[in-house]
Amino acid sequence: MKFTATFTVLAGLLLAPAALAQDAAQVDQATTVARKWVALIDAANYSASWEQSAAEFQAAVSKPAWEAAAQAVRAPLGAVITRKLLGAQYTHSIPGAPAGEYVVIQFESSFEKKAGAIETVTPMKGKDGTWRVSGYFVR
Repeated sequence: MKFTATFTVLAGLLLAPAALAQDAAQVDQATTVARKWVALIDAANYSASWEQSAAEFQAAVSKPAWEAAAQAVRAPLGAVITRKLLGAQYTHSIPGAPAGEYVVIQFESSFEKKAGAIETVTPMKGKDGTWRVSGYFVR
């Protein structure tokens, strides 16, 4: 019994770095996608941002509704001045969303008309293995 418990702990310790490296690679991929996607928002290319979003995002909001909502949220802020990555967390669950692979990314951003905003961009990994944005919030 003691041997089994010790082996399990040791195996877990040996496998943990590989899992962390895999999670880090997923976070890097998702962060790259998020940066490219939010650049579309910065350019007021809301149509393209919807087209490059996750299928779940597209199913939840029509393209015209997204364009109107994104315009209503971002236009009053003005142009982005700075955007700094605060953190990114890999997870398998998001409240109110189906189980899957997600990365919750937060940026500290400054806009012409709002300093100190927090942007949260949430890419999810699709069935085809591609990361696409499934959520975006500014506060």
